[in-house]
Amino acid sequence: MFWVIPLIFLILFEIVADIFAKEYSLRDNWYFWGGALLAYVLANMFWLWAIKSGSGLARGAIIFSVSSAVLAIIIGLYFYGEQTNKFQFMGMILGVLALILIFWE
Repeated sequence: MFWVIPLIFLILFEIVADIFAKEYSLRDNWYFWGGALLAYVLANMFWLWAIKSGSGLARGAIIFSVSSAVLAIIIGLYFYGEQTNKFQFMGMILGVLALILIFWE
């Protein structure tokens, strides 16, 4: 399960990139644009490493997608004051359940 380490870095850099992208949308500063672009590139470098290390395309993509989505929702809600409805919240819960089932052995 060594592939989990690069997958964690992939998710972290993706979240950093999402934060820079959100800040760019709010402040229109090219530093945030450049930071987002750099973080997305670094994230994808870790994606390549995760696949090569054995994460698999299907399993790795689901873990990355759901984890990134849940973290982005949390950041959007708590740090940027974005709103969600009950269906979106239930989607988050299903996403967490999906992660639990993927790692179940």
